[in-house]
Amino acid sequence: MPAAVQVVFRTDASLAIGTGHVMRCLTLAHALTAQGACCTFICRAHAGHLMARIQAQGFAVQELAMCAPPYAAEGAYPPHAGWLACSWAKDAEQTSAVLAKREADWLIVDHYALDARWEQAVAGFAQKILVIDDLADRAHAGDLLLDSSLNRVAADYTPWISREYIGLFGANYALLREEFRLWRIKSLERRARHPKIQRIQITMGGVDLPNATGAVLAALSACTLAAQVEIDVVMGDVAPHLAAVRAQAAKMLWPTRVHTNIANMAELMAMSDIAIGAAGSTSWERCCLGLPSILVILADNQIVGGFAFEQAGAARVIPHPDAIAKELPRLFADVEANLSAMSARAAALTDGLGAARVARAMGVLV
Repeated sequence: MPAAVQVVFRTDASLAIGTGHVMRCLTLAHALTAQGACCTFICRAHAGHLMARIQAQGFAVQELAMCAPPYAAEGAYPPHAGWLACSWAKDAEQTSAVLAKREADWLIVDHYALDARWEQAVAGFAQKILVIDDLADRAHAGDLLLDSSLNRVAADYTPWISREYIGLFGANYALLREEFRLWRIKSLERRARHPKIQRIQITMGGVDLPNATGAVLAALSACTLAAQVEIDVVMGDVAPHLAAVRAQAAKMLWPTRVHTNIANMAELMAMSDIAIGAAGSTSWERCCLGLPSILVILADNQIVGGFAFEQAGAARVIPHPDAIAKELPRLFADVEANLSAMSARAAALTDGLGAARVARAMGVLV
C-alpha cells in the first residue's frame, strides 16, 4: 500500500484576520483526507485562533508561539503584513522547524501576510507548495496557485509571479464543504417553487469585530416586515460581541435565533429565503445553494469581490447596514422576479465541486 500523501497547512485565524482562511483550509483538508491524505496544521496562537476547532475536526495542530513586538516597520509589505504578528522571516524559521520533522508532500499556505520571500524560505521542507490567495496584491513563488475569486484570470498575477506555476483560477475552484453540494438540488428546487422573503439569515463573519451583526439587526428593526418573518444569526463563538447580539436578538419584533459554530450551515442556508452577509468566503456557500444575498462591505479587500457578485446578478451590494432599510423594500416590490433571478444567477456561479477539482490538481484525486 502506497504511503499517504502528507499535507501541511500554514494558516491563521484571529480577531483581526477572521475565521475564513482556516475554514476554507479545513474544507480542503477534509476533501484531501477523504482521498487518503494525512493533513496537519501550523497556526499561531493569536487571540481568536481556531486551533481547538481544527483539532475537534480530527486534525493535529502545531502551535506557533506569539512573537514579541515590533514585528515589522510601519507600512511594511505586503499590505496585510501586520496580521502575522511576527516578521515573515521569523515565521518562516518557525514553520521550517516544524516541517523539518515531517516529510511533507504539499505545504498549503493561506495567509495574506505571507509572500514569495516566505515561500522561498520554506520551499526546501516540502515537495511542493500550494498558495491560496484572493487578493493578487503580492509576489508568490509556489508551484500551484489557487484563487477562486469571481472573474479571476491568470493575467491578474502576471506582475506577481516570475516562475513557472500552475494556476487554478475562478469560481469552479471555490472551496465548499460536501454538505453544500448535497443540499444544492433541494435548495434550488425549494426556491423555484415559491420565492418569498420569510426567513432571513445574517452572517457577518465568524469574528465580526465591528459588530456589523448588531448594526444589521438595528436596521431590520427599522423596517416594515411581515409578522411571520423569522431571523437566523450565525456567528463564531470567538466573536467579541456575541453576548450583546444575543441580548439584542431577544428584543427583536420577530423570532430571532443566534447560532454559533453550527454543523448544519448548508441546511440552514437552504431553508433561508435571503441572506444579509459580509462579502467574504461564505458568499460562495450562498451561491452554491442559490441563496439571494444582500452583501455588506466590511473591509477594503471585499470591495472588488462584492461588486463582482453584484455585476453577475447574484447579489445586491450595500455600503453599510443602514442601507438595508432602502434595499429590502426594493426586493419586496417584486419578490418573485427579484429572488428568482438572483437565485438562478448565483447558482450558476459555482457547483460545490471546487475542493475535488483542487485535490485532482494536486494529484491526490485521480
